[in-house]
Amino acid sequence: MKNITLTVLALMMISCGKKNEEVSPDSIYNVQTNWEKQDGKNITFSDLKGKVLVTAMIFTSCKTACPKLTAEMRTISRKVGKVDPKDIQYILISIDPENDTPEVMKRYLYVNRFDEKEWTFIRGSEEDTRELANIMAVKYKQISPIEFSHSNIITVYSKKGTLAFQKEGLDSGYEAIVHEIKKQIQL
Repeated sequence: MKNITLTVLALMMISCGKKNEEVSPDSIYNVQTNWEKQDGKNITFSDLKGKVLVTAMIFTSCKTACPKLTAEMRTISRKVGKVDPKDIQYILISIDPENDTPEVMKRYLYVNRFDEKEWTFIRGSEEDTRELANIMAVKYKQISPIEFSHSNIITVYSKKGTLAFQKEGLDSGYEAIVHEIKKQIQL
């Protein structure tokens, strides 16, 4: 009887702890779609719960803005410094899922020397990508079979998945976003 009482008490404590970790209604973790990573495995945003997320939407065949956006992400990562991969995830999200296959995404990460422990490249269906773009306030439009016009936004989400900061535009200062990322890691 004593063992049953201790078991019930332990289960109650565990369930109470989980209530404290409820996801906010505006958390990115509420996005219930599946995404394919560069290694071909599926992931959801809730799989990243507890990490600071730094995201940008790009496409690999882009010759203009995306290389600059990728370079900005790299610079931000370098300025943030070495962080435990359990605390942060840099995520590139394809707006061209038809052409950005896992092999193409993996090669993109390799060519850009992104460590796959901290960097993830994902793609989803056209519908899921549009939904995520709307959530992230990123606008994009296909203007030819291989070209897109799109916003250049880097977004930081807290460990709870809520929007912490957005940086819009290319070649602007990094201090504010780097400061926010470091702050979110410490929370």
